[in-house]
Amino acid sequence: MGAATKYRPDSSNPLAHIAADIRIERAADKPLPPGDRRFSVARTLRFNRDPLPTMLEAYERYGPVYTLRLMHAPVVFMLGPAANHYVTVSHAENFLWRDGSMGDLIALLGDGLLTIDGTAHKRARRIMLPAFHREHIAASADTMLEETERAVSAWHDGQELDVYFWARRLALRVATRALFGLDPDRDVGDVDLATEFEAGLAYYGRDYFLQSLRGPHTPWRKMMAARRRLDRVLFTEIARRRRRGEEGEDILSLLLAATDEDGSTLTDQQVRDQVITLLFAGHDTTTSTVTFLLYELSRNPAEMAPLLEELDDVLGGARPTAAQLIGELPRLEMVMDETLRMYPPAWIGPRRAIEGYEFEGVTVPAGARVNYCSWASHHLADVFDEPFVFRPDRFAPAHKTRLAKGAYVPFGGGSRTCIGMRFGQLEIKAIAATVLQRFTLDLQSGYRLRIREMPTLSPRHGLPMMVRARA
Repeated sequence: MGAATKYRPDSSNPLAHIAADIRIERAADKPLPPGDRRFSVARTLRFNRDPLPTMLEAYERYGPVYTLRLMHAPVVFMLGPAANHYVTVSHAENFLWRDGSMGDLIALLGDGLLTIDGTAHKRARRIMLPAFHREHIAASADTMLEETERAVSAWHDGQELDVYFWARRLALRVATRALFGLDPDRDVGDVDLATEFEAGLAYYGRDYFLQSLRGPHTPWRKMMAARRRLDRVLFTEIARRRRRGEEGEDILSLLLAATDEDGSTLTDQQVRDQVITLLFAGHDTTTSTVTFLLYELSRNPAEMAPLLEELDDVLGGARPTAAQLIGELPRLEMVMDETLRMYPPAWIGPRRAIEGYEFEGVTVPAGARVNYCSWASHHLADVFDEPFVFRPDRFAPAHKTRLAKGAYVPFGGGSRTCIGMRFGQLEIKAIAATVLQRFTLDLQSGYRLRIREMPTLSPRHGLPMMVRARA
């Protein structure tokens, strides 16, 4: 890839992006894969509302590589283990993240690990990696457990609770302490981080037309206003740390002190972009996974029973240790893995092909939008038996080791594997263990799950449940 290779305009104007996509399609060096390539508002709206059936139906009709035209642009989808491995590992250098459809996250997150490519991504990841060493992650377990115990301290038998809203507040408090070293009750001034993040992320859950608007009172303006309020907190704290030269074990302190091989450090803007990216990825994915885990357990009492037995036998009612959470609760690990299979939070991996290529006899032109999708790949019946059934046993050690490369990719793969993966897994298990030692949760009668896809999978209208105290 040449340094000048670029497909996405440096502009927040959606018309500029549409023009660029049309220009790229007309200049294509190879034909697009087969699929539904004609313009269709109905298809676009259906995909926006419920993309999983659309992707699986196209897979059955066209195979693992196909094209769907969404709005103005043809999008190539590559599904299945081999396709996931091709995009994320074996040919990852032929794909750009920043120029894919998720480049829209730049407006909120800036140039963090999610939105940069090439040497910039390698440098940032190299600088940040020491902050995610095993000992730093294990040291965060106490924060996770303390905040979870605080969050369930007021629960009582028969209480009605929106679990998604509860988990979001909890995950953000954990992230505020573990990432910033801040007391969320005292150190963030008049800014409610949870409210501002929700306001910022709400933009990405709106339909395509509303996202394209830029006038007063539009989702775009609201998102940018939320960014300004978040930035006020972040830059104030960065300046305070720089001025006082404080050292700490939180991620912000480690990033401020981190140096590259040549002795260079991150600028204030780079620190801001990386921290807000971690704040987004860290709290949003945990919220989603904890919510869906409790949802599936409530629907599958046969899977709940062995998990509760394990928690009682190993923990005996005591607070778990980091060592126990990491390696002594295999049933909880299997339940988490199965939840991530069915509901991978970062459900789609949008890319842009740098050069044209051929995969399994199908050509893809240079500049094409290319998406791999963990959500769809995890629901292929030729990869996972009964893919819509919640079966944690499929991740028993003997079964898990037999999975094909690329079959299970909830955290991505290769050089773009989520840097906070172990942190997130530890937090999910800390929250689940603390809750389930004391309570079970029942779905409210008549509740029907509807999933919101952007920017991460979540229940569209929350998850109302009834709290039941364990005897």
